[in-house]
Amino acid sequence: MLPKYKRILLKLSGEALMGDANYGIDHKVITQYAYDIKAVTDLGVQVAIVIGGGNIYRGMNEAETGIERAQGDYMGMLATVINGMALQSGLEKIGLYTRLQSAIKMEQIAEPYIRRRAIRHVEKGRVVIFGAGTGNPYFTTDTAASLRAIEIQADVILKGTRVDGIYTADPEKDSTATRFETITFSEVYQKSLNVMDMTAFTLCQENKLPIIVFDMNKPGNLLNVIMGKNVGTLVKD
Repeated sequence: MLPKYKRILLKLSGEALMGDANYGIDHKVITQYAYDIKAVTDLGVQVAIVIGGGNIYRGMNEAETGIERAQGDYMGMLATVINGMALQSGLEKIGLYTRLQSAIKMEQIAEPYIRRRAIRHVEKGRVVIFGAGTGNPYFTTDTAASLRAIEIQADVILKGTRVDGIYTADPEKDSTATRFETITFSEVYQKSLNVMDMTAFTLCQENKLPIIVFDMNKPGNLLNVIMGKNVGTLVKD
């Protein structure tokens, strides 16, 4: 069977990198992610990645942190670069070629984000990791993922989370919650379901970019999604 998608944007949660810890980066999680990503690149799938920074710093609550929102957001952007470097190291350790691009200039460790260069990298089979979000405060890494996916003309956004899709309610709190196999953008709005922040979600809807929410922490799930198996929840028009 051929892969269903040729070019993907994989959105990873920073919190997922903590594993069972309360903070930081779990080597076992990085290793699992790296092998799962290699399994799809071995099929010729072009992969770009946006990763969050919540395992290191989340600065959205000014009242709680005492740090103004814009400053906190920049700190969060730096956290995403640290996570990007960790993932880059894990990928390269198993033989993948990678590029880390940052929306904030830091030439010693990352290329500046240049759209055409990013597209060229994925065309050559390199895994491109986009760090520092959009480079602007007041935007989340969900928005960065949507924006970069549209810019590099990805076929789909794959949002890797701790749950295996979108549910009628929070499955960790409500045992009667049921999973949607597919759902439209309009239904997500109507049911007030939390898939992505509204800016990111609207960007995807306006550009007809489908989203698949799935459990990235289950080994092999990424490959199953790529092959079109019934994993997670597909959001489309």
